[in-house]
Amino acid sequence: MKFYKNTLKVVALLLFCTLYAQQEPNYALYRYTMNAVNPAYAAADGTTSLTSNFRSQWVDVEDAPETQTFFFQTPLTENLGIGLSIVNDNVFVENRTSFNVDFSYKLQLNESTNVFLGLKAGGRTYNVDQGGFGRFNFNNNQVDPAVANIDTGFRPNLGIGAYLVNDKYFLSLSVPGLLLSDRVNVDNGRVTIANEKAHFYLSGGYNFDLSDKVEFRPSTMIRYTSGNPISADLTAAFRYNQRFEAGVMYSTDAAWAGTIMFNLADWMDFGYAYGGSSRSELNSINDGTHEILVRFNFPKAE
Repeated sequence: MKFYKNTLKVVALLLFCTLYAQQEPNYALYRYTMNAVNPAYAAADGTTSLTSNFRSQWVDVEDAPETQTFFFQTPLTENLGIGLSIVNDNVFVENRTSFNVDFSYKLQLNESTNVFLGLKAGGRTYNVDQGGFGRFNFNNNQVDPAVANIDTGFRPNLGIGAYLVNDKYFLSLSVPGLLLSDRVNVDNGRVTIANEKAHFYLSGGYNFDLSDKVEFRPSTMIRYTSGNPISADLTAAFRYNQRFEAGVMYSTDAAWAGTIMFNLADWMDFGYAYGGSSRSELNSINDGTHEILVRFNFPKAE
């Protein structure tokens, strides 16, 4: 039984690695981690803050994805904002750590609506634990010889984004990575090299006032990569008294999550999400996906 369960875990991981080669890290709390994909969010709310997000997917599955994300943002002038983002992502034999500086510029359309234009610049390190392939006995351990020569050095990055925001709604469009490079891919049980493709992110949401204290906040995050199906996250959340928010998220990638956000104080927000897969064969071999977010808000300088 133990061998059977471990075999299922390996199969599930390899299945995910095939999908993972097509997508960047995803977040159940995407409405609060938009800095990762859109540089136009840098200090768009006019505040100085530090946000950390920790996501552990498919707990109890060896080498399943784990992502640690950090954002710092602060306004430089009334119309210019700057941010720093660090994303460390581990899955299977891959480790990627991204370092980017974001710049945003505000264009005011009217008293309640602004457009922010963003530029992301930086790069990332990419490492492959080739010894890790031996832990999985699949397809006679077929590994493309070219994998041994993959460039694991520093890779520069440029990204762009736009963010339209109103008191009641927002719309976001971005391509966080324009410079492409090679990476490891798992295709039908064979380890090969694949070319990265640009990821397009489209997100939007609307805030409906149900009463003086209750707000309904539906939103969506749509992802597209050339040659792959469009995927979307759909979220329905309710906020009470600007202090507590609870919601549910469904992804067309056969995943779901429950989310909560607490405004613990003017200087601190806390969020948590627990999710799983709508595929029963995956739910039986892991303990779900956990995501924790902590945001510290700094007072404005007088």
